[in-house]
Amino acid sequence: MINPYVDYKMPLPILVLIVVWTLFWKIYAVWTAVKNNHKGWFVAVLILNTFGILEIIYLFYIAKKKWSDVKRVFVGMVIPKKNLKKKESIPTEEEVK
Repeated sequence: MINPYVDYKMPLPILVLIVVWTLFWKIYAVWTAVKNNHKGWFVAVLILNTFGILEIIYLFYIAKKKWSDVKRVFVGMVIPKKNLKKKESIPTEEEVK
């Protein structure tokens, strides 16, 4: 439903950028809160929508994450990981002997 009182249209690329920005910080902060067993922060970050501000505060000041940690996670999300390790195969009988 279109609100007749609001005549402002946000360009789609900006809207997509805001959504991606917010989702990245929210997912990473929620995951970190669960991992660190911070139940209160988990609920706060999950419920409150602050465009990444609360999430950034939690990650850098409460969870003590470094920028390199965040960068590694972000790059891992953007660039798919290649199979860096060879798959371990079951050794044959000759290899065991």
